[in-house]
Amino acid sequence: MHNQLTKKDIEDMEKEIEHRKLVVRPQCLEAVKEARAQGDLSENFEYYAAKKEKNKNESRIRFLERMIKTAVVIEDETKDDEAGLNKTVTVEFADDGSIEEYKLVTTVRCNSVEGLISTESPVGKALLGHKVGERVHVQVNPQVGYDLIIKAIKDSSDVEEKIRSF
Repeated sequence: MHNQLTKKDIEDMEKEIEHRKLVVRPQCLEAVKEARAQGDLSENFEYYAAKKEKNKNESRIRFLERMIKTAVVIEDETKDDEAGLNKTVTVEFADDGSIEEYKLVTTVRCNSVEGLISTESPVGKALLGHKVGERVHVQVNPQVGYDLIIKAIKDSSDVEEKIRSF
């Protein structure tokens, strides 16, 4: 499966890769070098910790490069009055009247705890293309579903967000 990314997602990933290669990598190499100079490596915790941090950084670089290489670039433009990528949507649950706010994002940026919902999730799919006042049905699985009423849609593409680290 290919990840769907916007041009901005790819730009953010490329910035992170550059930072990791030019800033973090030299710091990690220096930490390994200093720890190695302390002598016996068999009982040198600092050496193992430095090596682990260096490997973690290199793994993250490879992960981001692979994501960019295999990504499907999608457009993040939608009409002003429609729910779409990088829009913050306020919804009311028809069952109990509770209100929630979600920002619709690509799969790589989703984090439901922070209210960042993927457009591939059941809620994200249901909201896409709908307008304020519309009632949408979210089908979670064949047996479970619920209705949401869209209360507000705000453009939030200008808000700078970091890509979630894994």
